[in-house]
Formats: sequence, C-alpha cells, structure tokens
Amino acid sequence: MGSASSGLPTRPRSAVRRRFDQLLREVAKFGAVGGAGLLVNLVTFNLVRHATGLQVVRASVIATVVAIVFNYVGFRYFTYRDRDRGGRTREMTLFVLFSAVGLVIENGVLYVATYSFGWDSPLQSNVFKFVGIGIATLFRFWSYRTWVFRTLPAEEPATGTEPGAELRTRAVLDAAEAQTGAERAPARARAN
Repeated sequence: MGSASSGLPTRPRSAVRRRFDQLLREVAKFGAVGGAGLLVNLVTFNLVRHATGLQVVRASVIATVVAIVFNYVGFRYFTYRDRDRGGRTREMTLFVLFSAVGLVIENGVLYVATYSFGWDSPLQSNVFKFVGIGIATLFRFWSYRTWVFRTLPAEEPATGTEPGAELRTRAVLDAAEAQTGAERAPARARAN
C-alpha cells in the first residue's frame, strides 16, 4: 500500500540511449551559451554600427570577436566543464583557429549580401548577420566538440577491462541467484 515503486524491474539504459541523452544535454547547453552569445553579438553589432558609423562588415567582425570571448568562457565553464582541462594552450589555439573560421563564414555571408547584392539596410544587415551566425554555429558545434573540448577517456569497468565484461558478470550473478533460490525451494517444501 505505501510502496512508491511500481514493482516493475528497471532496465539499465542502452549505451546508444545514454550517448543520445548525453548528446541532447550537450546540444542544450551549447544552445544556451550560443543563445546568450547571439544576443551579445547582435547587440554589440548594432551598437558599434550605429554609434561609430563603421562599415557593416567591420562592425560585424568586432561584434563577432566580442561574442567569441564571451562564448569561450561559457563553453569552458558551463557546456564543456567536464571535458579534458589539460593542454590549455592547445585548447585555446584550436578554439581561436575554429572561431576564426566561424568568423569568416559568419561575416562572409554578410559581406556577400551587402556588397554583392546591395542589401545593407539595418534590417537586412541583421537578417544576414543572423543567417551567417546560424551557418557558422553548425561548424562551431562540430569543431568545438570534436577538436577543442575533448572528451575525457572513459573509466575502465571495475569487473573487467574488456567490452561486455560487466554484462557477463551480471549474468553470472543472476544465474547464481536463481540457482540459490531453486535450492531453497525443496527445503521450504520439507519444512511445511
């Protein structure tokens, strides 16, 4: 009556399901930092553009650099805080390199829209800046998770070092438990 459990045995999640759940959490965290970085980028872009009178692409490059610095802090200390922290020089070098490629992608879209098609009204500039950020974000997500913020090596299972050793050990324990239960059944029958 007061039992909180349903009595149904719970199965451990499969490795594929665990990896999918982990990827989903990573995408959500990346999106949270990226969303904040997007706001920093667009606000800085519009402030620099209207306050200084710089050309559209120059203002955009400044805004992108400010957002890159903001995003590094968010990625390192929020999204990828559980990743390898060794080799900070390597991490920073790769982050700057891939961020520079993202900067070229993002501002390349704005450059083409502005100087090839003449779409340079404030609304058009913001739309193409946003489109460029979207395309560059796909590249950044892939490159940051693959090269910059590397996953720590998985810990070895305590019961064995080969794949599947933990499952085999669990199967042996389950079989031993079933055998012990079968041995107790005749003893209970004789006692009655």
